[in-house]
Amino acid sequence: MPTIRLTVLGDSFVEGRGDPAPGGGYRGWVPAFAAHVGLPPAAVRNLGTYQATTQDVVDRQLPKALAGKPPLLGVIVGVNDLVQAWDPARLRRNLHTIFSSLGGMDTTVFTASYPDIPANLPVPEGFRRLLRGRFAEANAALAEVTTATGTLCLDIAGQPEWARRAMWSADGLHPSPLGHRRFAESMADQVSTSAIAA
Repeated sequence: MPTIRLTVLGDSFVEGRGDPAPGGGYRGWVPAFAAHVGLPPAAVRNLGTYQATTQDVVDRQLPKALAGKPPLLGVIVGVNDLVQAWDPARLRRNLHTIFSSLGGMDTTVFTASYPDIPANLPVPEGFRRLLRGRFAEANAALAEVTTATGTLCLDIAGQPEWARRAMWSADGLHPSPLGHRRFAESMADQVSTSAIAA
């Protein structure tokens, strides 16, 4: 049985929604990222599930990731907390649990900030402002937790290209095929740069 070198936890962003595969299912950024960092498909485990919250990751995905923990771990989760199950204290607590559990001397853990998804959604302007406030609060919590745990965080919220409509699928929630490819490239650059610096 091949040794797992990369495990990615999270929601439908990790699952690959927005980037359909020709034979059904989704491709997404995870396989492209793995290829960029030189990992074959058999060395990759994708635990991403549709509509997963940070609580789902803590309860269901984290134990699987910690069993035979690989040297490279990714986590993209939290948007469902922001749009469906908003509890800022729980979000912060879960993020800390996830990243503090995954980190360690022999592991590299990476994530990304929350981009301005509210800009893409067909919602009343008042609700858009409310969501943006949540996203800003979540990004502040994520920055605090990743700094404390030594987690690499790609700041896509601060990158103008992620404001382009072409980066998002028709639903506004999931990256388009272009968005998935760009995310894979950007994250691979971030991880590779960190490895060289170390």
